[in-house]
Amino acid sequence: MDGLAARQLEAIREVGELAGSAGIPVWLRGGWAMDFHLGEVTRPHVDVDWYCWRRDGGPLAARLGGQGWRPDPRMPVERQLDLLRDDVELSFAYLDRDAEGRVVVGAGAWAGTPLPDGMLAGPPGRLGPLTAPVISVAAQIEFKEMYPVWMPERPRRPKDATDLARLRESRLARPPR
Repeated sequence: MDGLAARQLEAIREVGELAGSAGIPVWLRGGWAMDFHLGEVTRPHVDVDWYCWRRDGGPLAARLGGQGWRPDPRMPVERQLDLLRDDVELSFAYLDRDAEGRVVVGAGAWAGTPLPDGMLAGPPGRLGPLTAPVISVAAQIEFKEMYPVWMPERPRRPKDATDLARLRESRLARPPR
């Protein structure tokens, strides 16, 4: 495993411990969520993507700031919490609930848009000795399928097609828990 992947895994451990000790729920999303579901590192990752509740963004930033993480000036904190430390990037997309109690996008242009039912109810993922909360496989698949529809300026990348195949295959190999 290359140095960046090892540092990203250490950041996942650190976020899990800090958030857990503060009672702040977080969930991996994106490529690392897939890898924790599959139990193996499948490819290099640019960053570590998470979800957190919008109300927890400030407290989470303060706790991580105490460990040397600093805000990424390229992303407005009102839209998403992006933090940097050396060459590792953390990205926390915000969640909220609507009047019916559904989990929705918590900020930005898509704020209030319902997210997949059961997205946060999946089992934790494991990669070696690490465990981490991850969004459900069904949600991972839906997001990978829909990004080019939701954001036409972001066409499906080859890694997205490969990720989709891996996630679908994993569902056939082991039925949803």
